[in-house]
Formats: sequence, C-alpha cells, structure tokens
Amino acid sequence: MRIRRILAAVIATAALAGLGLTGAATATAATAQGAPSVVSPSECKQGGGMPDLTDNVCKGGTHNGEQVD
Repeated sequence: MRIRRILAAVIATAALAGLGLTGAATATAATAQGAPSVVSPSECKQGGGMPDLTDNVCKGGTHNGEQVD
C-alpha cells in the first residue's frame, strides 16, 4: 500500500513538471514570434546578456538579439 502511494506521488510530480516545461516552452515561443522588443542596457545585463552598444543589440541571455536603446 505504501509503495502505491509513493508511486502515485512520483507520477503526479512528473506530470506537473511536464506541464511546467510545456508552459515555459509556449511562453518562449510566443516571445520569439512577437515583434522584436527594445531593452535598456541594464535589462540586457539583468537577463544575463551583454549590451553591444556599437551594434545596439543585446548579446546572450534572455534578450539575445533584441535592440538596445
């Protein structure tokens, strides 16, 4: 009986984790398909990137390739 409860908990956790990953993938796809946004140099750094002010783009991180203003 105890093994069944543990197995049910493991399956439920895996199912919820799968839903979370699906939601994250959907959010990323929606952002990638939208119009390119403009971020500030500090937003670029906060997202893990490095602002390249010669080309006015954010390189790396979550805002990779977005215009820096």
